[in-house]
Amino acid sequence: MKSKELSVDLRDRIVSRLRSGKGYRKISAALKVPMSTVASIIRKWKKFGTTRTLPRVGRPARLSDRGRRALVRGVTRNPMGTLTELQRCSMKRGEPSRRTTISAALHKSGLFGSGQTEATPQ
Repeated sequence: MKSKELSVDLRDRIVSRLRSGKGYRKISAALKVPMSTVASIIRKWKKFGTTRTLPRVGRPARLSDRGRRALVRGVTRNPMGTLTELQRCSMKRGEPSRRTTISAALHKSGLFGSGQTEATPQ
């Protein structure tokens, strides 16, 4: 079962107590945090030099937020436009992408179907 992230302040307090000479068990008891959590925070701090949340892994998005907004604007201006036309506009903006990528981006923005009309809530 996943738990919520600890606040940056609490993680900083864990590291500061370690620096002042306290052990894992005493830090855990004082801050009411499991000892395994204290150990993992300190391990991360030693490895990366920070207690901040690091970026997660994953493939970068092909379209930027700006590109996605431009696609939505293009569809609202010309609802009967084709994906190929949107692809050409995307190429002109310097973000080459496939029709399937454009279609997925429009779906994510709430635009569906032929004519790309907005989906009506059921």
